[in-house]
Amino acid sequence: MSCRAVHFAITNDDLQALRAAVSDPKLIEVIQEVIEERWEKAEGFVCETDKAWDVIHRCLTDGKLEFDNGTEPLRLVILGGEQLYSGDDYIVALVTHDRLRAVADGLAAITPEFIRDRYVALPDDYETEKSSEDCNYTWGWFSDLPEFLIGPRKPADTSFLP
Repeated sequence: MSCRAVHFAITNDDLQALRAAVSDPKLIEVIQEVIEERWEKAEGFVCETDKAWDVIHRCLTDGKLEFDNGTEPLRLVILGGEQLYSGDDYIVALVTHDRLRAVADGLAAITPEFIRDRYVALPDDYETEKSSEDCNYTWGWFSDLPEFLIGPRKPADTSFLP
């Protein structure tokens, strides 16, 4: 996959604006003009997983790249719960604040060994050639996600756009 992933912590106001978007272009407008504005202004509201999102999802689920595979809470981390975008040029998923504690607790148990074991067992449809460098790249991008989800300075009603 050549797309990069960005994960946002969003406020209730953001959530209301996303839900009020009447079309995919309006949804992307809210993300780009409201939510992305925090990148430079508020630490802790964004976490990137670069191109590793694909393999992170596979390692946290059953090895496949699908929306509903694997079990909760880990299947929510990358491809999320509720899909907000209906087109195929973006993935915009939502995990609401009432599910974040379970997701964060699930991530707290993930170790480099867990990722390595899951990585080695990936099915043949993973398009990147498997290597220790790719596995380390995967862990490197994954390792910021647990702290991002439970980190300081976020209100209790914060939701998550994986």
